[in-house]
Amino acid sequence: MNIKSLTTLLAPLVLCFALAGAAVAGETVNINTADAGTIDRVLVNVGPAKAQAIVDYRKANGAFRSAEQLALVKGIGLKTVERNRDRIVVGAPRVAPKTANAPIRKVAPQRVVRR
Repeated sequence: MNIKSLTTLLAPLVLCFALAGAAVAGETVNINTADAGTIDRVLVNVGPAKAQAIVDYRKANGAFRSAEQLALVKGIGLKTVERNRDRIVVGAPRVAPKTANAPIRKVAPQRVVRR
């Protein structure tokens, strides 16, 4: 097999990897709703342990208001936040919609006793 044949075979493969890498680079993650697996997959230099730390911090302290707040999570620094700025979305966490069939509880008025 000569070099020209090898190049002809490898060129499409290299192109596929380049396109796949570009697709992953364009992916974003909402740090207020994503699970640890998604955060691990999308963010650069954030492995499974740091991704879980982000989820744990969010559960303990509430939703993130900005991407910079990720630096409050142990193991996440401002450099990591800057590397991932285009991948991070800070949105409101999902709230379950109220159902129309939910029972309405009536509260009896309280009597005020004066002495």
